[in-house]
Amino acid sequence: METLVTIGYIIACLLLFSLAIAIHEFGHFIVALKLGLKVEAFSIGFGPAIWKKRWKGVEYRIGSIPLGGYVLIPSVDPEGTQALEGGSKEKSPKEDIPAWKELLVSVAGPLMNVVLAVVLAFVLAAVPGANFGVLPAEIGSVIEGGPAEAAGLKAGDLVLKVGGREVASWSEMQTEVQIAGGKPVPVEVLRGEEKLELEVVPEQSEVTGAWYIKALSVRKENMAMAWMPDRNPLRQLAWDATSIFRVLKGLVTPKEAKATSEALGGPVMIAEAIYGSMRRNVWDGIGFLRFLNVNLAVLNLLPIPVLDGGLILFALLAMVFRRKVPEVVVKYLSMTFMAILMGLMAILVLRDAWRSYRIHTYDHKRTDQSAEVR
Repeated sequence: METLVTIGYIIACLLLFSLAIAIHEFGHFIVALKLGLKVEAFSIGFGPAIWKKRWKGVEYRIGSIPLGGYVLIPSVDPEGTQALEGGSKEKSPKEDIPAWKELLVSVAGPLMNVVLAVVLAFVLAAVPGANFGVLPAEIGSVIEGGPAEAAGLKAGDLVLKVGGREVASWSEMQTEVQIAGGKPVPVEVLRGEEKLELEVVPEQSEVTGAWYIKALSVRKENMAMAWMPDRNPLRQLAWDATSIFRVLKGLVTPKEAKATSEALGGPVMIAEAIYGSMRRNVWDGIGFLRFLNVNLAVLNLLPIPVLDGGLILFALLAMVFRRKVPEVVVKYLSMTFMAILMGLMAILVLRDAWRSYRIHTYDHKRTDQSAEVR
């Protein structure tokens, strides 16, 4: 029976992840059709199709690599990317369309992710059974011999700043610890009525690869997940956006880039997060889907060729200078960045899979380090 329940949860997780991809691609799809553009394919997943059907001139596909999706619009898509997407080698000639149409089609995908996130935030706000709340950045206890004890942290300390950045919750404190990596990081705490400046050196787990200070949070009944900070839907969405922008800032900050990149997760970690959330509480799973949609919207708007943000940039340049970027430039930039992104995705998948294997095969009796230690 437990096996059937597990399979049911896995199917539910796949459907949730597919919904985030499908709604994004549907945005491109429906706007392109409304503008009278030719749409050749609508695909969930990349690579060779495991299922496909042609209807009203559009080929609907489910790809064998479930790491995203695409809508094939010859008038908008850069030439040369179709082979990487797994489509047919035959392609309709690219029609020269106004830049504003390219702009609208490109913006529509991320916009639909935002729309879905907003809807989910308001749904969660209306559900009595959804669990919200922020775990304070208060030290409940420290592990003997760990970095927190060595730094002088004590039970009852309220962490105010990590690395000079204010933290308002346990999850924000964790984020700053991860970004700090193994470097000494200043920590400001409130002990009673006294503010203290301490310095802690995070320690990396040989199992998860994450950085810890070996301190436990205070106990709280029915503790909410990090992505369920507040019943107010606007605060939910603000938390989502702030979280992803903090990570992006860490990636482009030289002192933080290495540790931030090491903490990144790919599709495997996303799948495990959705699965864990759904097993805990279905509303937590819906909350993570909201968080995922905001992340997809922001990431896709980055001005990188082959992402929506790159196409938006090309369209804006054409509108400002009244001349489109040469197609050969767009083509090779898009193919190059597509190859880079697919390579990075492969690295993330392999790294996540290895990390997941270590976690699930680790003998917890060999150490006193609890999963709750951060």
